[in-house]
Amino acid sequence: MPIMAAPRKYPDELRERATRLAVEARKDAVGRAGVIKRIADQLDVHPEALRGWVKRAEIDGGLVPGTTSAEAVRIAELEREVKELRRANAILKSASAFFAAELDRPLR
Repeated sequence: MPIMAAPRKYPDELRERATRLAVEARKDAVGRAGVIKRIADQLDVHPEALRGWVKRAEIDGGLVPGTTSAEAVRIAELEREVKELRRANAILKSASAFFAAELDRPLR
């Protein structure tokens, strides 16, 4: 059964606009302090939500170090693939042990 993502509280357009405004405002060293809180209040967005969006945008944009969204998706895909391959490998090991035991039995 696939895992359902939680419904989004904020529309994508609002999230993109708020993130863009905050990222641009943070480039100005003078007004950098409190910019996230100020923009969050203006757009009626929770400051911690905006802070997370800005952090993700800055990582994805290469402005700060971290795992990008694309890399995180790829890592998750690879982890699922490894899990499935390990499961298949365990099944194959069990099957080979079973058939090896069958071959070792004396014929009647």
